[in-house]
Amino acid sequence: MSAVSTPTRAAEGVAPTAPRPAARPIPLSRIVAVELRKSFDTRSGFWLLAGIGLAALLTSGAVIAWAPRDQIVYSQFTLAIGIPMTVLLPIIAVLSVTAEWSQRSGLTTFTLVPHRGRVMTAKAVAAALVAVAATLVAFTVGAVGNLVGSALAGTSPVWDQDLAGVGSFALGNLLLQMVGFTLGALIRTSPGAIVAYMVYAFVAPGLLAFLAFNQEWFRDLRPWVDAKYSQDALLQGGLAGEQWAHLAVTTVAWLLLPLAAALVKLFRSEVK
Repeated sequence: MSAVSTPTRAAEGVAPTAPRPAARPIPLSRIVAVELRKSFDTRSGFWLLAGIGLAALLTSGAVIAWAPRDQIVYSQFTLAIGIPMTVLLPIIAVLSVTAEWSQRSGLTTFTLVPHRGRVMTAKAVAAALVAVAATLVAFTVGAVGNLVGSALAGTSPVWDQDLAGVGSFALGNLLLQMVGFTLGALIRTSPGAIVAYMVYAFVAPGLLAFLAFNQEWFRDLRPWVDAKYSQDALLQGGLAGEQWAHLAVTTVAWLLLPLAAALVKLFRSEVK
């Protein structure tokens, strides 16, 4: 018995369909742009961004109003502006990371971009760009405040910041952003990560400072275990000598190791 052959598409007069080209992966630059937009298109993100600008203006006004005439210099303005930034900027990083779990958008995000590593890389790059932008805002508003304050005080503007100071300020903001990023990846809930950052930034340094003040054996050990101590010194004008070693050790202990653990946990977890 002979087999009945099925007519082919060519025999039916239908042209064969060309093979569908393989889909190209979404460029990382596009993912970064999306993550930047997601950081500020929510109410919380918008008001955090607005709060950074408002805090810069208010702190500059406070320096002009209450600082002695000899303290109206460029570095005083940038230092004052940097204080509220150390609180607000890491919260932006926290919300950026925890959005996939707090807002239950993880399935959508990781379906469109199934590689979690690329998504987390884009979030980290977006956080770094926010830190750079915040540095530009701080030094721009500080420059305006220095000109206005000097004019009101009747003195010549003092420009006591150099490129090294700008770089130190940017690096300090970047490290704080990465701390927020790490806590967000590790805890993955916005309230928990924000509370953890407040403990890191304010509670732990206060306790360590109290211990160093009362226990002489801990006084020289504190810079090696207090990450915020070195980061604050970085924001205030840079580090010198052994301080860079303090920063390197505390960054590994408080940032890199927890970040590695957070990413391993995140890559293995189930997205719901």
